[in-house]
Amino acid sequence: MAKAEDKTVLVVDDEPNVRQYLQTILEDAGFQVETAGDGEEALEMIQARPPDFISLDLVMPRKSGRKLLHELKKNKEWARIPVLIVTAHARDEMGESDLDALLEDRAMLGPGGYLEKPIKPESYVHCVQDALGIEETPVKESKVSLRDELQTKLSQADPDALRRALDALRNG
Repeated sequence: MAKAEDKTVLVVDDEPNVRQYLQTILEDAGFQVETAGDGEEALEMIQARPPDFISLDLVMPRKSGRKLLHELKKNKEWARIPVLIVTAHARDEMGESDLDALLEDRAMLGPGGYLEKPIKPESYVHCVQDALGIEETPVKESKVSLRDELQTKLSQADPDALRRALDALRNG
């Protein structure tokens, strides 16, 4: 059976914080991760060294996810790389028509085809593991779950309570 640490995932997203978030989720699950800020940068990276899996934002400057996917399909080797669209625009005018066209053309490979942002780390990792034939590892899943729970709690926490907690940690 394949192992996560033997697989490279290319995360393509124009939002730096989203790229970092997805990268962290995948690294916590054991994957090697490379990132690109748009379709042009991703295409250069794929030409240099094709990844095992691509996580692809749909709406990006320079080269959209749809255009990059069509470039991949023109190349026999790249066409076999599983691709998961990760988008916040599945149901709006910015991305809905592109996503519908991709789904109708069956241009995407991999389970499910796409995930809508915000994504749950467990669902994201499961899609990548499933597409690459990697057995899920409960220990790594719980690490991803803990990180997700912490981020949720931090976003809902009182700023004064966070300052006090940070001060307490600094003062050890």
